[in-house]
Amino acid sequence: MPENLPESLKQKLSERLRYYEEIGVGQLYRDRVGALPAQSSEIPAPALALLSEVEEPSLPKRETKTVPPVTPAPSRNVLPLSREEASSLFQPVTKIENDTLFKIREDLGDCKRCKLCKTRHSIVFGDGNPKAELVFVGEGPGADEDEQGLPFVGRAGKLLTQMIEAMGLQRKDVYICNVVKCRPPQNRQPERDEVEECSPFLFRQIDTIAPKAIVCLGATAAKTILQTERGISQFRGEWQEFRGRKLMATYHPAYLLRNPAAKSEVWKDLQKVMAELGLAVKRKSS
Repeated sequence: MPENLPESLKQKLSERLRYYEEIGVGQLYRDRVGALPAQSSEIPAPALALLSEVEEPSLPKRETKTVPPVTPAPSRNVLPLSREEASSLFQPVTKIENDTLFKIREDLGDCKRCKLCKTRHSIVFGDGNPKAELVFVGEGPGADEDEQGLPFVGRAGKLLTQMIEAMGLQRKDVYICNVVKCRPPQNRQPERDEVEECSPFLFRQIDTIAPKAIVCLGATAAKTILQTERGISQFRGEWQEFRGRKLMATYHPAYLLRNPAAKSEVWKDLQKVMAELGLAVKRKSS
């Protein structure tokens, strides 16, 4: 912020910038200001536009440089970002040509990128059809998964298997993975830095498999992929989009074990996925 502004105007301008950030355009103004030379002492045009809305005495006239308009990149999901989300580091990595699951696993290696490596027994990379039309993404491995090195093999995993079979599929037909590849201690929720380190590998998995649909199991998976802090109940059961692919967020099987009444809601979500994949039609004709 220019040093030559009165303190009252600086405060007003800060409040106005926060307002614009909260409605999802904070990054746009930040980019425009960043495009100016670092040593410029003149007030950026976007800042003047904001100041014109502040009820303060008029500013001294001075010449300003015209900043070329910036066209914002199209959003890849239907959920607008809040101020906190705009600064999120959960940014998908650039797509890698000729990437494979084998190469991704090789790049992951004996991962020590976050503190989860200190307590894990196994890295749980993923399992299933590398060309699956449907990918399930969970939160992280549990005790059974950590022991066996495979995703969703405990109680919640058995329920997920039943859900997949109810859709007319088998586990070998789909691909199953998690946001983080190592078990958080005591099955706690993955922390932000852990997700930031591991999510690039998840995005590469999805890009490589190129599924027709993605099902996020639980809030952590949905928030990571959609880059939102909204509660899953606000968009559960509604189609979202990730890199041109359909994405459905629903409740985690572990949640269903604690709240069996929610199974009917999850089944409704899965029926929408079945219709998208043509599974409902196949089941009727069989």
